Parts: sequence; C-alpha cells; structure tokens
Amino acid sequence: MDKDDFKSKEDLLAHLGDDYDRFLGAIVPPIFQNSLFTRKTVNHGYTYTRVANPTTEIAEMKIAALEGGEEARCFSSGMAAISAALSYYLEKDSHVICPRAAYVPAKAFLETYMKKFGCEVTLVSGESIEEFEQAIRPNTKVIYLESPLSNIFSLQDLQAISALAKSYGIATIIDNTWATPLYQNPLAYGIDLVVHSASKYLGGHSDILGGVIVGSKQILESITNNERSLFGAVMDPHQSWLLIRSLRTLAVRMRQHEENGKKVAAFLEGHSRVSAVYYPGLPSHPQYELGCRQMSGYSGLLSFVPKGDKQQIMKMMKGLRYFEEGPSWGGFESLINSPGLWVNEETSLLSGIPIGLMRISVGLESADSIIEDLDRALVGMTR
Repeated sequence: MDKDDFKSKEDLLAHLGDDYDRFLGAIVPPIFQNSLFTRKTVNHGYTYTRVANPTTEIAEMKIAALEGGEEARCFSSGMAAISAALSYYLEKDSHVICPRAAYVPAKAFLETYMKKFGCEVTLVSGESIEEFEQAIRPNTKVIYLESPLSNIFSLQDLQAISALAKSYGIATIIDNTWATPLYQNPLAYGIDLVVHSASKYLGGHSDILGGVIVGSKQILESITNNERSLFGAVMDPHQSWLLIRSLRTLAVRMRQHEENGKKVAAFLEGHSRVSAVYYPGLPSHPQYELGCRQMSGYSGLLSFVPKGDKQQIMKMMKGLRYFEEGPSWGGFESLINSPGLWVNEETSLLSGIPIGLMRISVGLESADSIIEDLDRALVGMTR
C-alpha cells in the first residue's frame, strides 16, 4: 500500500513499507545485516549499506510519511543527523542564527567545530521574530531551530520564522525530537529540514542510538551521496530494525507520555516546594496559544525548579525511587537530570537555564506512582 492509502498515522506506522509479498509474507521485515549487495545476475539498486539498505529504508519510509516529507535518511546518531543537515548548507565564512538554549552539542558543533571554517553564530532567545530579523547578516545561511527548546521548553513561531527566512533566501532546520512527528510537523510550516534523535521517543526503549533527517527528495539525495556517505555516519541495519519495532508503538507510547506529563506538570505547578515549572502543555505557559497552533500534542519531558539550596535539591534527586538519574530521555523509564544545578548567574544568563533547574523525562509508569515519588522527595528535601 502507498502512504496515501493509510487513513491515520497509526496505520502507516504499523504497515507502511513492510511489503509482505516482497519478504515472503514475514509479518516483521527481515534484517539485511550485510555490508555488501552483489549484482552478478540482478541489478536491484543496492551496493553497500553505507549508501542504502532495505531494512533502513523501511524505517526511513515510515518516518518521512509521518513527518509529511518526501524522503528521510537515518544516521548513526542524532548529532550525526544534525551535523549533516547543517553541513549541507554551510560553507566557508557562513553565519548561523540559533536559539541560546538549544541542545548543547548542536551549539558546540556550530560554535567550536565550524569555527575553523570561519563560520559564526548569533544566539537569540528564539521567542521574538524581531530577534531573528535583527540577527540576519548578508552571509546568513541557516536559521537553526529547536521547538520546544531543551531544558526550558520555550517555543519558536515556525510559520513566521520560515516566512522570514524565505524572504532572505535563508534555509531553516529544526530539531523536532521533543514533539515527535506525531505532534508537530514543521515542514507544513515551510521549514526546510527536520532532524530527530531516534534515540529518544522514536526509539522509546533506551536501546537505540540514531538520528533522522526529513525533507525534500532533492536535498536528501544530495545528503545521501555527500554528508552521509562520505562521513560514513549511517544507521546500521540492526538499529534500523529496532527502530521499525519501536515505531509500531509510537502513537500508543506518546499518548501515555503526554497523559503522564500533563498530570505531573500540573502537580508540580501546584506544589509548595516548587518555584517554577517549564512545560508548554500547561495553560499557564506564556506561549501556550502558540503551542496549540503549531502542535497537536505534548510529550513527557519537562523541567521544574525546586525551592531549596544545592544540597537540598541534590538530596531530593537522589531520594527518588522511580526516577533514575541520567542525561537522556524519551524512553519507557522515568529519568531526572540536573542541568541547572551546576550553573552560576553568569552561565545561567548565557545558557538560558535557570539556577536549580531539574529536568525530568516522565516515563510510562503509573502517573500516581510518579507523583507520589516526587511529592515524597520534595517534602523530604528540607528535613
């Protein structure tokens, strides 16, 4: 069946690209766990897994359709996808505009690695279209976005920024990992390329390392032959097979992440030991209306600032029972991380991360159990 034959995103996640006749009726497509494809008698179009692989193509087909793009390409990590997308557009002495609170390794790639090619970066809060326009230079090649932003979860107006960029001939790239293609489709607002860390919600089980770029066929074919093939950062077939497995349950998992995330965010907002909550799914979020316009749902990643000193906050974090401590997110398990525990006033201003900020990835456990765990740790942190 073609992607247009499916009536819902859930349907295409379950069946698009599986091609049962091609794979001997196997309900789960096989893993083409090989590097080389020979063609002595049949010219089937495959040569080397670094360029293309049938298993990986199934995952790419599902994600492209889900995101509303012409094609997708899978990479060995989220950062491989981000650096490839940026490298496609950037050249010597280019200029990039990027939100201040974007994913730290993505900013490091721009500010540190690309610096040796003369590339410069202007950091903005991302909340005002005027900021972006004032930052544009004659050599601006890319506006890099991440909405919602890491740790503080503020939004950028995708339609307005896309229109601005197009008027100046500037490309736009967005990291759409937080919302997933289920809840936000930036290509529909005119964004040129969408990137994802497949290690997060797309994978969902904390057992995949991967990344994805989605966009036009023309751009993705160029990236395939250049940035992906020449850098060699391709997703391996087994990771692709695991990703296909995970995509089948993405819609079910995301509904639970959203339900749990909203409940936990509302609980934290009303807690006497919490001074601030950062979650765009709360009606009190200053950009709630913008979120409703450009997103159809919310995930389970949010942040909050406990009332207490560093030692008290550390005690709260270490005392949690359902939350493991770790920097990733998007898996089945609840996680807590402490990006604001190690910043001072200067770095807080530079990074946009409030002092004491704790980030939690709300997992698939019972929301009541998660809330009870947080409440017990918050109440006990000052004892």
